[in-house]
Amino acid sequence: MQARFRWLSACAAALLTAVLLPTAPAVAESNGGTRVMPLGDSITEGTQVPGGYRIGLWERLGGGNYRVDFVGSQFNGPGSLGDHDHEGHPGWRIDQIDANIVSWLNSTNPRTVLLHIGTNDVLQNFDLANAPARLSALVDKITATAPNADVFVATIIPLTNASQEAAGRAFNATIPGMVQSKANAGKRVRLVDMHAALTTADLIDGVHPTATGYDKMAATWYNALRSVPGSIGNPTGRQIVGVHSGRCADVPGASTTNGTQVQLWDCHSGTNQNWTYTSSKQLTVYGTKCLEAAGWGTANGTSVAIWDCHGGANQQWNVNSDGTITNALSGLCLDASGFGTANGTKLHLWSCTGQANQQWRP
Repeated sequence: MQARFRWLSACAAALLTAVLLPTAPAVAESNGGTRVMPLGDSITEGTQVPGGYRIGLWERLGGGNYRVDFVGSQFNGPGSLGDHDHEGHPGWRIDQIDANIVSWLNSTNPRTVLLHIGTNDVLQNFDLANAPARLSALVDKITATAPNADVFVATIIPLTNASQEAAGRAFNATIPGMVQSKANAGKRVRLVDMHAALTTADLIDGVHPTATGYDKMAATWYNALRSVPGSIGNPTGRQIVGVHSGRCADVPGASTTNGTQVQLWDCHSGTNQNWTYTSSKQLTVYGTKCLEAAGWGTANGTSVAIWDCHGGANQQWNVNSDGTITNALSGLCLDASGFGTANGTKLHLWSCTGQANQQWRP
């Protein structure tokens, strides 16, 4: 697969302008990344917006430096979607997914399963009284066949038709207890409240999301995945390059000493310039040291240094779409001191100004 990983996610709407790939026989695209199976019906397939939530999810995974391999027997989406494999089947109910799931799991061996199913049971008014039991049995089959996989079970998204929405809500109400019972039994099952992520205003035809609605689904999946270590592997490291200087965030002399202030330096392949943005919003170097606001500082000029990772807010960072990197404790921007561009320019925190010395790229 042609992986195009970026830190900063692009909007799904722009992606939809790309040329669509024709539906093709399932030929697995694989880059050796963590295998994730998008599983469900037309909402997984992306009816109305080919690729659906997988577009925004793929971009977010790339933006977070996660190397992921979507898996499944189906294949569709825009050319800009880096991996088109999925297991979304338009019109299918829970029982139809259940009838095929073992062979799909055995052929793809996913590390993680994203399950959104039940909408067609509601739309077809198909034995709704027993739909929760069918979903429970399907989850049991998944966990028995792939016991080491994390299974994320979503509530179904809203429906515009009032009676169908009422039936959908009744179905959804059974899911948290089912998921919790399986988690209590030691199974790796997680709940994702997808119904709460969208409203009927996010639907294009009363059933399927708009591009914006699918992107909301993508964000919800991504946040759920990042909350479970290992479900999408670990982010890979890369350089942090100053837009103004073209130089990299660098730990002087490849030091591992706590309190070493980070600087700008000519970019090279050294480990002291190899940063990883983790699911905990930490920027790590050497695997054990975190970029932090020194001394828990929140004032302009606070040094940005490395320290043993401890999970504090002064070691948490927001990587923003405008190119800034802000500290979670203070909200201040990572800044090249004095608009400096030379080797050795120190990095510190400063009020965000929108200037190029506060903008960074991978």
